[in-house]
Amino acid sequence: MVSALTLPECSFTDDALWPSLTGEDPAGAATQTADAQKAVASNQTAQQPAAATVANSQPPLGTGNFEPSGVTAGTSTGTFVGKKVVELREELRRLQNNISSQNGELQKLRAQLVGNSQRYHGTIAAVNARLQVGTTPGNPILVQQFKSAQSDLDRLSQDVASMNGLQNSISNSATMSSFLNESARASFSISGAIDEDHRQLAILEDEVNRTDVLIDRLFKEVTNDVHRQTNYVSTERANLNLMSAGIKAGEIYGGSLLNVAMAGSGAGVQVTAGVPLSTAGRRPLLVVRFDRNEVPYKQALYNAVSRVLEKRPEAVFDLVAVAPSEGGQARVALNSNKSRRHAEGVLRSLIEMGLPSARVAVSAKTAATARVNEVHLYLR
Repeated sequence: MVSALTLPECSFTDDALWPSLTGEDPAGAATQTADAQKAVASNQTAQQPAAATVANSQPPLGTGNFEPSGVTAGTSTGTFVGKKVVELREELRRLQNNISSQNGELQKLRAQLVGNSQRYHGTIAAVNARLQVGTTPGNPILVQQFKSAQSDLDRLSQDVASMNGLQNSISNSATMSSFLNESARASFSISGAIDEDHRQLAILEDEVNRTDVLIDRLFKEVTNDVHRQTNYVSTERANLNLMSAGIKAGEIYGGSLLNVAMAGSGAGVQVTAGVPLSTAGRRPLLVVRFDRNEVPYKQALYNAVSRVLEKRPEAVFDLVAVAPSEGGQARVALNSNKSRRHAEGVLRSLIEMGLPSARVAVSAKTAATARVNEVHLYLR
């Protein structure tokens, strides 16, 4: 119904005037030729994001394999220190067995994450491909695929939770390794030892140190995996929320607006809209004219906001409900109430698209130039 909203290539200013949305025929004529219809459809397809770019690929997992080298066997010398060495050696052997089990669990969780992610993205790609060419609103096939994708993402979330529990277990192993290291060093100062005791203690201390380094590497890699996968799951949940809105409308939008802002800034942006600013002298990014019951504004709204966020990730917006000031007091009050409801609907659409409500300040006014109820979107 409307053309894609584009920003100036070299710079961005608040004076960029975006197309208005009305219930009128965008072709400006009662009839259209088949060629013109094909051209419009082709143009709209080019303006929409490719399905492959909607879902983010899974971030890379670590590739380390952390198998302990084992514990060197020793002989009992019969001294007190010799008995202490035997005890420490058994403790180290149990610790290394734990590490081997933790490493096995890590490799298993990585395989599960990859499998669940591939299944999830396969489902998402199928949904996006259908939305890309257009479909009926609330298509039951897409609804079922959406539920399947939700289940896949839940499994991914469970895998990340299990990996987080593994991280805590590795932390306990690190504590035990530090204790063994201190005990081995302290044993050198115990009186009554023979040369063989100190020789075996030196070997044991080296193996404890190597085990400590292995645990440190294991812990860091698991920590990085947990951090990346947690952010990944959070991002995909936001994208699924937007996909849900797309399935309801029967069209594709793109990635969550919050993810667009974060991708543009390289980090999360914390901005609050605060009190609405005066719109005097400011040109709106988008004008939605509600001159009929159903105005399909969502795709144009998404395009407008996403392109702004690509240039200004920290951007906040003013959403203004505009009602005609003509007519009696009762008519003006009625139009004002309707206009506010329209603005609330636009705000809900923005939130469904992933834009935090704190990024939007909502206000209302009447205007003599307005002929129907309108909603104006301004860049702060």
